[in-house]
Amino acid sequence: MNDLILHHYAGSPFSEKVRLVFGMKQLAWKSVTVPNMLPKPDVIALTGGYRRTPFLQIGADVYCDSALMCRVIDRLHPEPPLYPVEATGAQHLIAQWADSTLFWTVIPYTMQPAGLAQLFKGAPPEAMQAFAADRAAMSSGMRRIHPTMAASQLASYLPQLDDMLSDGRSFLLGEKVSIADFSVYHCLWFIRRAPTLSGIVDPFTRLAAWRERMKAFGQGRPEKLSSSDALQVSAAAASHATCTVQPGLGFEAGATVSVTPVDYALDPVEGTLVGLDHDEVVIERRDERAGTVHVHFPRIGFHIKNINS
Repeated sequence: MNDLILHHYAGSPFSEKVRLVFGMKQLAWKSVTVPNMLPKPDVIALTGGYRRTPFLQIGADVYCDSALMCRVIDRLHPEPPLYPVEATGAQHLIAQWADSTLFWTVIPYTMQPAGLAQLFKGAPPEAMQAFAADRAAMSSGMRRIHPTMAASQLASYLPQLDDMLSDGRSFLLGEKVSIADFSVYHCLWFIRRAPTLSGIVDPFTRLAAWRERMKAFGQGRPEKLSSSDALQVSAAAASHATCTVQPGLGFEAGATVSVTPVDYALDPVEGTLVGLDHDEVVIERRDERAGTVHVHFPRIGFHIKNINS
């Protein structure tokens, strides 16, 4: 089986989500550290333009968006399950809420000036300014809430999450951990990285105990890999994951399409459509360094468009 190669950086919330899934499953994985802002030439060589962090590489297949990455990891390594049947469909709904609504509440709250100063403690002022400018460009046109409003919303969300644990259960939806836990955890993990602001979480003792249980999963067994070596892995791959274009979904196999996030970092990735169903879209593209790459996206949160049709 091909290695799991995670392209990430230490302070990325969604990367922490995937790293913790590796830990829960006690997996060995390759760790490629990517820049936290543009330019990202080795990233673009693999993804074709998708610039969010993280992404998962398996040979010459590249999986974008943590929701899809987690499904792929669980499909390849089903034990222990990331989607226990006992957690029902609620786990998917809570995970999607956490990865979107909760995340976009946590980000403006944590990245207000006091938080930024701690996130970039020890870095030169120009590094913080460059990061802020990069993220402003990523979210251009996206309406973000003010930190004061974010604090008010967290004051509602946090007791609700804490109350989910009020019957003594170990995890949000029962005795078995699920994708809902990992999606909520990475948001609260990010707040805790700014100690000046993390007091908003401190009153919730059940959440504190739950966070410790989550943290105890660790991060599996990472092994460092350079981005140039990851490109060579892709170029040397002899095959791709099996995929087909399901008929009746409005797109034909072999069409030239673009795939673009619907919320932020609206960088389209163009290629030939080779896979499509209700959950996933796959496009094939060619790069002189990475070779022929299949780039996978979830359907939720991404827009597909025919080009030159």
